[in-house]
Amino acid sequence: MADFLPRRRFLPLLGLPLLAMARRAHAAADFPSRPVRIIVPFTPGGSSDILARAVGLELGQSLGQPVIVENVPGAGGTLGSERALRSPPDGHTLFMGHTGTLAVNPWLYPQLGFDPLKAFAPVALVARVPNVLVLHPSVPAGSLAELVAYSQSHPERLAYGSGGNGSAAHLAMELLKLQTGLKALHVPYKGTAPSVNDLLAGQVQMLFTGVPALLPHIKAGKMRPLAVSGRQRLVQLPEVLTVGQSGVPGTQGFEADQWYGLVAPARTPTEVVQRLNARTNDALGAPAVAQRLGSEGAEPTPATAPAFGALIAREKARWESVVKAAGVKAE
Repeated sequence: MADFLPRRRFLPLLGLPLLAMARRAHAAADFPSRPVRIIVPFTPGGSSDILARAVGLELGQSLGQPVIVENVPGAGGTLGSERALRSPPDGHTLFMGHTGTLAVNPWLYPQLGFDPLKAFAPVALVARVPNVLVLHPSVPAGSLAELVAYSQSHPERLAYGSGGNGSAAHLAMELLKLQTGLKALHVPYKGTAPSVNDLLAGQVQMLFTGVPALLPHIKAGKMRPLAVSGRQRLVQLPEVLTVGQSGVPGTQGFEADQWYGLVAPARTPTEVVQRLNARTNDALGAPAVAQRLGSEGAEPTPATAPAFGALIAREKARWESVVKAAGVKAE
């Protein structure tokens, strides 16, 4: 009889993993059982918010449950990240991440307290938004090569704006400076709009930021585009070379596009992630969504969840070197 007592004692324990697996499978089969929430870590009206709402509307129709966008701005996106991480890992709470929140913030905020690669499960890559390098018309440079040469001979005359320390515009320009030897002073603003306004007024001479904020002013001749940040030219500006096509030494393969994608708290069931990935990719192919993203200068980029995870890992490693080499600090 004594030989059987330990076995009896451990039988309930052996059943716990099976019970947990059964519960997860049931939850996945039942998903979604209530409205799905997308947390956006910035204020309404920005690219993250617009993309979340465009995709969310189509996603809700596909899932048969409303998709609600919740804006949780603050601390460079970290407040929204933390809100998402405190949510149950069941697929009903998603987070609209982007280059900054998923790949840059770990290096800007040493006390962040979590690693996005471990804390989140990648769900779906949504879009890329190319940056455009633009000049005030007073700057005597018609190409990137001429700009680099002018900056090196007149370093005191050039300043560039950005939406803040560690913003996409800041890091794109710092990467360009590291690879080309460009000389310019950084002037951080509290958002993209004031930096654009000061470029128009000639208070700063350069910006390297997302095309949506710049395109109307480029078309009006109020700023001069020199290069785009991706590996392909923009449909909206087909005559503008990529940085890699500029002929400036060190720029081959240059890429500093912004990217956006949905993630969920870690331990979200794989079946739920796969379902959300498929439905999101379907949404990105919908004409209404493609048109809305295109109006923002965004390019839909459907991909598998593992491919999105690999992108986050590559970008996190790449921007670590830029942040450290340029000495970028959070505000």
